[in-house]
Amino acid sequence: WSMIAQRDKLPLLEVFKKLRECGYEGVEPRVSEVAPEKAEEWIAASRDTGLIIDGTVAAGWDDLVGGIDLTKRLGGDSMLVVARYDQKQSIQPQWDHWRDTLKAVAPHAEKQGVKILVENVWATFLISPFDMARFIDEIGHPFVQVHFDVGNMVRWGVAEHWAEILGKRSQKLDIKEYDLKKAMNEGMGKGFDVPLGEGSIDWAAVRTELAKIGFTGWAAAEVAAGDWDYLTDVAKRMDRVLDL
Repeated sequence: WSMIAQRDKLPLLEVFKKLRECGYEGVEPRVSEVAPEKAEEWIAASRDTGLIIDGTVAAGWDDLVGGIDLTKRLGGDSMLVVARYDQKQSIQPQWDHWRDTLKAVAPHAEKQGVKILVENVWATFLISPFDMARFIDEIGHPFVQVHFDVGNMVRWGVAEHWAEILGKRSQKLDIKEYDLKKAMNEGMGKGFDVPLGEGSIDWAAVRTELAKIGFTGWAAAEVAAGDWDYLTDVAKRMDRVLDL
């Protein structure tokens, strides 16, 4: 949802219609972007346009039970979360905290039919596919899995290797590009400033690994915000890198 530069300039229903015209099949809003009193408006816009609210993003959101309930109400089947990390604090207690927190909320997620999907981010925590796999396995609940961001780990690793190790733990994808040469020359954050399909990611290799697990889940574009022409281009580029 945050990719839509003009999202606040049109009625919600019109934004949903425009997204369909741009080539999108679904949308993922942040939990904080859907006020409870506005939920019915979102539900109606989805129903009237066919643009599915497949899940929500709860990065930085502490009320996981409330987020799960809102996601269920909107018709979504997943909620993206981030295991936050303070580099100034000891790492093991933070690992234990997030493992136990997500394990505790997992039964409610299962009851509501909403999977909790942990995303790999730039927190310098869970920066290896083996770390992420171990973290998920220690939680040990089928409703806590991975929202695999294909671009985020290129700073530290290789996208297709993450896909290989995570295997069926990867339930949904975030799609973005990253260019190592640009990052080396201009700064790490600048690595994202490249169009999909024109960076360092070997998309064919990523597709090969996803095919091995029979991946059929949602893939969400997560790139810089832009206008409708830009969003249409992003949708077309997603089709190309995913070979749809």
